[in-house]
Amino acid sequence: MDIRAQVSMVFHLDKCIGCHTCSLACKNLWTGRPGTEYMWWNNVETKPGTGYPTLDEDQEEYRGGWELKGGDLKLKLNTRAGELFNLAFNPRLPSMDDYYEPWTYTYDRLIDAPLQEDQPVAIPVSLVTKKEMEIEAGPNWDDDLGGSPIYAANDPNLKAVTEEERMRLFETERLVFFYLPRICNHCLNPSCLAACPAGAIYKRGEDGIVLVSQEKCMGWRMCISGCPYKKVYYNWVTGKSEKCILCYPRLETQQAPACMHSCVGRIRYLGVLLYDADRIHEAAKHPDQELVQAQRDIILDPFDPAIIQLAKEQGMEDGVITAAQRSPVYQYVKVWKIALPLHPEFRTMPMLFYVPPLLPVTGAMADGVYETSADFFSSLESARLPIQYLASLFTAGDSQQITDVYHKLTAVRVFKRGETVGDVAPERVAHAMELGRTTPEEIEAIYRLTSLAGFEERFVIPPFAREAAIGLIELTQDRQEGGGMGFLRRPARGL
Repeated sequence: MDIRAQVSMVFHLDKCIGCHTCSLACKNLWTGRPGTEYMWWNNVETKPGTGYPTLDEDQEEYRGGWELKGGDLKLKLNTRAGELFNLAFNPRLPSMDDYYEPWTYTYDRLIDAPLQEDQPVAIPVSLVTKKEMEIEAGPNWDDDLGGSPIYAANDPNLKAVTEEERMRLFETERLVFFYLPRICNHCLNPSCLAACPAGAIYKRGEDGIVLVSQEKCMGWRMCISGCPYKKVYYNWVTGKSEKCILCYPRLETQQAPACMHSCVGRIRYLGVLLYDADRIHEAAKHPDQELVQAQRDIILDPFDPAIIQLAKEQGMEDGVITAAQRSPVYQYVKVWKIALPLHPEFRTMPMLFYVPPLLPVTGAMADGVYETSADFFSSLESARLPIQYLASLFTAGDSQQITDVYHKLTAVRVFKRGETVGDVAPERVAHAMELGRTTPEEIEAIYRLTSLAGFEERFVIPPFAREAAIGLIELTQDRQEGGGMGFLRRPARGL
């Protein structure tokens, strides 16, 4: 058994308000440089919708992630030898139109405009061609239009729903959508790493964060095709690939990543998971509908004395083990089993998990009036967000697993409503708890971490061994200026 620590995340979708504060915090901190204008290491998508870049989930087009061939894992993109033939032209890359053409404005027209009767206007100018342009797309162009037939109809996950569910979803009076924030998943089995011919992508041993070496990167962009989540980007100025670094310079100084620190809805949780690295390959080879459980199974119990002893023998510090015991991610993923990975069928074993959004109340038009259901707690069968759609997102199409999660979430809602408002019959509460296979103690724990948890409960950041070692021999503030920032040698194109 090879015990390792992985910094992992949970995003609670029921609390996301789609304000994009996280995206702007990340953008202002990391991607304000030339060549990164179109990069959104953190972006918030409206679902159902086409995503960013457009149709990023369509692996028939992009060939990202892994697949089972002959009983073994193979990159969907190509073999390492086959990639050599596509170095000059990679047909599996998103185009500029799939992202958007970055632009700025002619602000001087506002500042230097002479006195006139008409209001001066700043005209958009392409940062690529330097010519005037019409803006036709952006990082979340379909914001709040996910339920409309214009954008949602092309969502690849809608292939899983019936025609009746599709019509119900698109009915104007019943329009519904939710927000899906995305960052790099820092996967246990990253296909971007495997796809890189230059070996520029690596996974940090102490925390599992996936990074791109700017010195080794040759700009071949196989990592972009290989990542099924399209969370690696190409800097068209430096000729290098870049991606989310999980704000590791902040983590190393015990600060939460910028997107998480700034989150208005407090939807984000960060903590450490202990896992058995020896079982990654076999876990990723399970059939699609077993992948979620297989990923849970390789996550180890940080309270198990045998696991603790073996982890210490392998060099893991006490502080990391303590952080794993306090991890909110462990509670959501392993204990309560209500947080799920995004598209586990890509077999990258992502370490960003999502608590699905609670289903909205059902309603319908009657005599020209929109009437909501008399039962506030709508059934899963009549939900406006089809269960099969959510299963396509989070459980590789297994509707039973997503149903189990919703039974537990509904039990929390019903129990707390009965306790605080008192309009739910005890029989209904007992039935909901039976379906959710939960207890009052577990419900209270879920409620607390979801609704009342403070900053230090939501972000349990482990000590980093590298910084602890420096602290033994010199002052850490002497190193702070270069804490993960800058280059030993400036990146340049070519060998």
